[in-house]
Amino acid sequence: METSGLNKFVKYGLVVLLSIALILFTQEIKLLKNPDATPISSMTIWGLLTLWLFSVVGIIISELAKKQPIGFIKNFPVLGWVSITSLVCCLMSDTFVKAIGSVDFLSITTPILTFAGISVVDRLADLRKTSWKVAIVAVFVFIGIYVGSATLSQIGLMVSGH
Repeated sequence: METSGLNKFVKYGLVVLLSIALILFTQEIKLLKNPDATPISSMTIWGLLTLWLFSVVGIIISELAKKQPIGFIKNFPVLGWVSITSLVCCLMSDTFVKAIGSVDFLSITTPILTFAGISVVDRLADLRKTSWKVAIVAVFVFIGIYVGSATLSQIGLMVSGH
């Protein structure tokens, strides 16, 4: 690999490491506020390192896949490769599942939602270029999803007898 390519992987690795640090920080703050929350142990650190490893391997696979001539593989998202890597590794060994299980789920969502918000803000200029009709469609889609989910939930409750 060329130096710039290696620098890109180092940058991605450090960003993911920052995410892992934020997850650990969030879990610690949650533990301070609620002593009954998931405690931080050596298994939590192993779980975070496992998540970091899965992310980095997924990023590397994604970069390698971009060099393939097959369009589906070439355009497959990084999140998909990270998910496939995680799935395969967790199916191969229960150790990964136990390690990741010691990381509090809500602590993981906080940095993820932060990065998602930052990525959306970065694309606001593109959003302004779209037609105002997209906003109307989005509102109806959100309402439809909400009403559909509520209806399915209600049907599920009625069928189960609750």
